[in-house]
Amino acid sequence: MADSFGPVTPGARDGGRGAAPADAGAESLRKEPIRVLVVDDHALFRRGLEIVLAQEEDIEVVGEAGDGAEAVDKAADLLPDIVLMDVRMPRRGGIEACTSIKEVAPSAKIIMLTISDEEADLYDAIKAGATGYLLKEISTDEVSTAIRAVADGQSQISPSMAAKLLTEFKSMIQRTDEKRLVPAPRLTDRELEVLKLVATGMNNRDIAKELFISENTVKNHVRNILEKLQLHSRMEAVVYAMREKILEIR
Repeated sequence: MADSFGPVTPGARDGGRGAAPADAGAESLRKEPIRVLVVDDHALFRRGLEIVLAQEEDIEVVGEAGDGAEAVDKAADLLPDIVLMDVRMPRRGGIEACTSIKEVAPSAKIIMLTISDEEADLYDAIKAGATGYLLKEISTDEVSTAIRAVADGQSQISPSMAAKLLTEFKSMIQRTDEKRLVPAPRLTDRELEVLKLVATGMNNRDIAKELFISENTVKNHVRNILEKLQLHSRMEAVVYAMREKILEIR
């Protein structure tokens, strides 16, 4: 399969974990391969992904599906770690399938891999529970690193789509003049620092280096932020913080 899938978010090339030696150590700690379900309505594309991912010792394609409805059934049977899924498909689209997949396989993380660069699809995918949104212009080797990054708790968005998100956040803030009736949960200064760096696309390792703290401390801060805001993902925390004017992007 040709390398015809562009760039992923910062940190994606190294799986969101840093240099190669660190990657090797992290992968060696993973006892079982990352189990992936491939969902796309084009059989040739599914086959190409399987061939590419079969070369990765720590990734195993456990099944495939041709539409969202079949994907839900396969996810319930196979309980994959990662669902790599297209947005636009017959019978049932990928975004619509996201919610159902999260119900039948709660631990599965969903990466949308699509040609759609529509902002509406990106927003709907995030709201439906997707952890990643990658355009099919990315190179084949970046698919596996994105899978590893998401499996390790990172969010992955193609840079062009991330830029659209930030633009929308800024517009949303400018349009919002109403005062909140209930005060926003108070984040500490350090939590705000971490959240601002998360918003730039930094992974935990890079944030730790930037703030001169341990990676575990960063993870604890991110967990505390999500608990305080009653959210489920880093991406949702950034959206919330931008909307509530906790963060400002100039």
